Amino acid sequence: MNPTPATAEIPGYLAGTWKADPVHSQIAFSVRLLVIGKTRGRFAAHDITLITDEDPLRSSVTATIDLASIDTGNEKRDNHLRAADCLDVDKCPTMSYRSTGIRQSGDVWAVDGDLTLHGVTRQVPLTLKVKGFSSDQRGGQRAGFSATAEINRRDFGIDTGGVALSNKVSISLEIQAVLQR
Repeated sequence: MNPTPATAEIPGYLAGTWKADPVHSQIAFSVRLLVIGKTRGRFAAHDITLITDEDPLRSSVTATIDLASIDTGNEKRDNHLRAADCLDVDKCPTMSYRSTGIRQSGDVWAVDGDLTLHGVTRQVPLTLKVKGFSSDQRGGQRAGFSATAEINRRDFGIDTGGVALSNKVSISLEIQAVLQR
């Protein structure tokens, strides 16, 4: 493979199909509460597939997140977030993301894609950092990625929380993926 300008900047870049290692990956969020603090949480169960193309700009990602796996460290709050007036996990058990394109501007990568949450689909770009590619202790290959995004919960029909809870929700992903053979 002759490296493209984009792959030349990513040491060890490998084309292939990758699955996120659930033990070494995290999907987290934070939302401002009462203007003075933040509530943080994560989704413990997810299925993420990344396809890295010979040309990184033709790569793609799909993700499905189990909304019932929400964990904020407070069982009462988690149960409220799962309820019908918030995430409504009985009716909408998952959130999904499907990339529609990848862009690069200097050192900054962006993944364009569609996020479906609470039965509503909106375009949500991710700011991406490629952490690298390397061999693991078992002879396999691993890749690391970080991504961030911000959504407005009301864009997805989630209006609970009143004025105490910010509309903006920050999302961060730390993904360690394993090359599939």
